[in-house]
Amino acid sequence: MKQLRLMSGGAAQGLVGALRESFEREHACTVNGTFGAVGLMRDHLLAGEPSDLMILSQTLIDQLTKEGHLVAGSAQALGVVKTGVAVLPGAPRPALHTPEQLKSVLSQATAVYFPDPQKATAGIHFMKVLEQLGVRELLADRLCVYPNGATAMREMAAHAKPGAVGCTQVTEILYTPGVSLLDVLPESLGLSTVYTAAVCKRAAQPQLARDLIATLAGEAAAQLRRDGGFV
Repeated sequence: MKQLRLMSGGAAQGLVGALRESFEREHACTVNGTFGAVGLMRDHLLAGEPSDLMILSQTLIDQLTKEGHLVAGSAQALGVVKTGVAVLPGAPRPALHTPEQLKSVLSQATAVYFPDPQKATAGIHFMKVLEQLGVRELLADRLCVYPNGATAMREMAAHAKPGAVGCTQVTEILYTPGVSLLDVLPESLGLSTVYTAAVCKRAAQPQLARDLIATLAGEAAAQLRRDGGFV
């Protein structure tokens, strides 16, 4: 049976998971996906790890295409993903429309779960937000950092004490049982990331990769993308 190898930012993990079984059945293949911080996935590709397709931020897809690692013309955008704040189910749901409201929520948090501030899109941005709000030092001993947003949300769901919050891409919040999306970041502090899929230049299954991209980006999956946080 053919095997399709995929490396992707965590924002697309839920979408791929929702479509994987039907795609495998239709194409008589298995989809082997590796998900994590987009910077880490890029590093894996550049280190020579085999992959048929990549799903990363549009910026990284453009960069890797220009450098000759991805097939020019194969890229298709899956949609825009915003960065949001997660709380535990049943927790209070304060307003989160202004920087001041976000600062209040974070300052009162018992713990703050978020992804790698060096390689994850949301993690990099969130550290900048903490600096802008002037709460980085205040929260230093409450920051709970994980390799990617999906892991951060799973750990929050499994181990967080009441009063904990999280920050990552909304897709990773919506697809994680045990956490709830409070809201996206306030507009002036927000981050919207276009996630895009493209075929790898050294793909062993280039046509299968194109077929999966068409499935993920196609009209039949439009509602699934919307429900999962792609806009």
